[in-house]
Amino acid sequence: MSVRVQPELRNQLIQFGIGDWNACYHCGTCTAICPLSEEGFLFPRKKIRLMQMGLKDQLESSVEPWLCYYCGDCSKTCPRDANPGELMMSLRRYLTSKYDWTGLSKKFYTSEVWELAFILLFAALVVIAFLVILPSMGYHFTKELTADGGVKVNSFAPIHIVEIFDWTMAGVVATLLISNILRMYYQIIWKKSKTKVSLWVHIREFWLLIFNFAVQPKFSKCDDKRYWLSHWLLMSGYTIMFIVIVVYLPWFQTEKIYPVWHPQRLLGYYATIGLLFGLGVAIIGRLVRKDVKFQFSHVSDWLFVIMLTLTATTGILIHVFRINGMPVATFISYIAHMAVLVPMILIEVPFSKWSHLAYRPFAVYFAQLKKYAVPK
Repeated sequence: MSVRVQPELRNQLIQFGIGDWNACYHCGTCTAICPLSEEGFLFPRKKIRLMQMGLKDQLESSVEPWLCYYCGDCSKTCPRDANPGELMMSLRRYLTSKYDWTGLSKKFYTSEVWELAFILLFAALVVIAFLVILPSMGYHFTKELTADGGVKVNSFAPIHIVEIFDWTMAGVVATLLISNILRMYYQIIWKKSKTKVSLWVHIREFWLLIFNFAVQPKFSKCDDKRYWLSHWLLMSGYTIMFIVIVVYLPWFQTEKIYPVWHPQRLLGYYATIGLLFGLGVAIIGRLVRKDVKFQFSHVSDWLFVIMLTLTATTGILIHVFRINGMPVATFISYIAHMAVLVPMILIEVPFSKWSHLAYRPFAVYFAQLKKYAVPK
């Protein structure tokens, strides 16, 4: 069987943040020390070799980059300072662009101008909606308070319209993510494969996908357990917040002020604490740059952290201003919140950093399917 080598692969990967991989001379230390590398799924050394040899097809059908959770042990022990952990991170950006059929992921990862332009475009559309479109439909900001002293949020952000927009946005994002995951499945399981996996195996092993999404157990295999905790809190906080604001928005965006111990507020507080804790670890780590996994931040990493921090912060301000009867501050905070939240969901979730939240558990699932593959 012929294998096509593509020398131009190196230049393509450099655009996604990959540095000097030629520093690697394949001593195997990174693979030996990695707690996640196992028989049949060896990394990072094997993937670095594929990059160096220009074996594009084999690289794009790899599941291993997603099995790496970047604890940084490989980079700490590399005798050549080749930074294999960051190489794997860059490779995940590259693979994300290959799964994405729209081509936007590649644009966002390789051009700050493209990503910032789309962020500003969606933010501007949100502002126009609240200052021009909704007022023209009869929904105006009012300083009048509710009976229990809260702000009348639904006067300028009508729940039925916001809910329709939420579900539409969720549908668009879900369609993009699902179609990209199907392309991921095709690359890893189906394309040019001489093996097949039965339908029963697909069904039987599906629990692994759900379990890894909910618990993130592979993170716990890394020596630094705090890394798993901060990531899990960040992930669970965001997931809860996403479900609440999309599926249960009428319950969450209400003019009624519930007691502190009410589930609506408790869920919101947990999500907020989880987000702020995870973001605090990420921001401090990237500023101090003591830990190797925070020493090489791509522009997309910073944009993700900044946008999520602004989303959480403005969400907190809306809550505080609303329950304390501060209509002007609530109005401004709500618009600012939506101006950050909408582009973050439409860009980060299907095309950039947040897409990893879907690709990682699916990669674990696909890796398990490959273990049960039989010759065709």
